[in-house]
Amino acid sequence: MSQPDDLIAALADIDPDSGLAHARQTRHAATRHAQGSYNVLFDQGDDDFPLAERRLLAAKVAGWHARSELQTHYQPQQPVPDSDRISAALDFAHRLTFEPVAATPAHLETLKQAGWTPRGIVTLAQLVAFVSFQSRLITGLRSLQGHEAAGEAAPVVAGHWHEALKTASGKTALTAFTQQELGWEPWLPARPLAEFSEEEQATLAKFGHTDSDYFRLLGRNLPLLEQRTLTDKGIFYTAGGLPRAERELAATVVSKVNGCIYCASVHARKASQLSKQDDAIQKLLNVAPGAVLSHGHTARWQAIIAFSAALSLTPSQPGQSQIAALREQGLDTLALLDLIQSTAFFAWANRLMLTLGEPFLPEQQG
Repeated sequence: MSQPDDLIAALADIDPDSGLAHARQTRHAATRHAQGSYNVLFDQGDDDFPLAERRLLAAKVAGWHARSELQTHYQPQQPVPDSDRISAALDFAHRLTFEPVAATPAHLETLKQAGWTPRGIVTLAQLVAFVSFQSRLITGLRSLQGHEAAGEAAPVVAGHWHEALKTASGKTALTAFTQQELGWEPWLPARPLAEFSEEEQATLAKFGHTDSDYFRLLGRNLPLLEQRTLTDKGIFYTAGGLPRAERELAATVVSKVNGCIYCASVHARKASQLSKQDDAIQKLLNVAPGAVLSHGHTARWQAIIAFSAALSLTPSQPGQSQIAALREQGLDTLALLDLIQSTAFFAWANRLMLTLGEPFLPEQQG
């Protein structure tokens, strides 16, 4: 089956002559590698995760995100028989979609018992997280163009997070958000460096992934990791548009909605360093579960936080008044695209971090 050259443009109904299309060309690396991630996921079809299964699961996830056009796109061409393997994958995908913070090592063990290989599990997690990213891109870009319903959502509140005092391996766990540097341990073994070919090791080294358990775990599907990393760089490391500090702010907001303490620690720290607004970032981190995330900030940051939080819900609920508020604060189309892409990407990142492992407090800080 031939794949579209730009699935997001097609499903978000972007006029090729519009300012939004021009902005996406300005962000050509993010546009190209988001498509590249899609191409890898739906061209591979390995024996440990056949293409028909991938399409079935992607369609289910798109449906849970209330993106009917994406669900229709992914519907498999052939039926996929029910099995323990598919049932386990659907259960995992549902949790990953709606409540990734509820994941435990036992859920990965269930997948293994149902016949999923470590590579298959990593690809499954990537697929579900990627469709979560795609869904938010489509929702955000359609909202930006006025294509979505104008309904307004209530202010978004902070989600809950892990409360255990110890990690699965007995390290000191985190029960509050922090700007400290944290460790992260996988619940599946990271792929040993010696198992990567010389060329694959060069790919890991190019992105600084060689010594990271997280990235060597994702490296069980290295072509997909490479495209994902290039998408990340295309979204966060580009000139102009939304200031980098506010892209990092958006990443922190998503992590508060999803309860991802590790991602929040990294990106809150970056937002603080770049914005010189450490107190404001700490205020965001300190918001308790169930409390509104946008309260107590400048008008500009309130608008950014409210929109990013609404886009992070499942299904997403951004409103036209939120977009209007962002425009009132001076965000043009390129800056709005940056905000949508930064927010959507952390729907992807949080879901991997929360369901494949957990953070811990390094001993020297304990």
